[in-house]
Amino acid sequence: MNRPVLRRLPALLWLWLLWVLLWSTPSALVIVGGLLVALSVLAVSRFPGVSRQITVRPLRLLALCWRLVANLVVSATAVAWAAVRHGPRVRAAIVEMPLDADSDLLVTLATLLTNVSPGSLVLEIDRRGGVLYVHVLLVVASGEAGEARRKLLANERRLVAALGRDDPDDVPPLPPPPPSTPPSRKDDA
Repeated sequence: MNRPVLRRLPALLWLWLLWVLLWSTPSALVIVGGLLVALSVLAVSRFPGVSRQITVRPLRLLALCWRLVANLVVSATAVAWAAVRHGPRVRAAIVEMPLDADSDLLVTLATLLTNVSPGSLVLEIDRRGGVLYVHVLLVVASGEAGEARRKLLANERRLVAALGRDDPDDVPPLPPPPPSTPPSRKDDA
């Protein structure tokens, strides 16, 4: 295979998979038709070149996925218990999370990683300032907002270590816990 065909192979596979998933019932006609549609789209379209923004490190990616699943189970249980126990009086805060991600792809993945964690939702992305503003639940004491920020930062740093820079040891260490000043708190009542 020549080089231009190999560079377009991921796009071909993605379009083909998307076609099959959209039909939701894979049959021979859907699979063959999807391949023909994907080839046709690539033949008549000129997609811009995609720069390689990530370096995949399989073991770190596997560790990140394992940590994500564990966090989902623990967080979902805690959020469910808080909803049953406190109902609409669950306390929340908005925390500022500085980003270590250095590309748009990594910022997007960091945002998705933050959003899939129960009890956290990205409200705003300040790309120029390199900051995510995240709404987090279960913030009762002043130190819990800082702890939530540290957990989010740790997940984002694991993401950068798994998919980011060429040198995974270039990830800076986690910042020290914030001073004991009360965070901005919000009651969801």
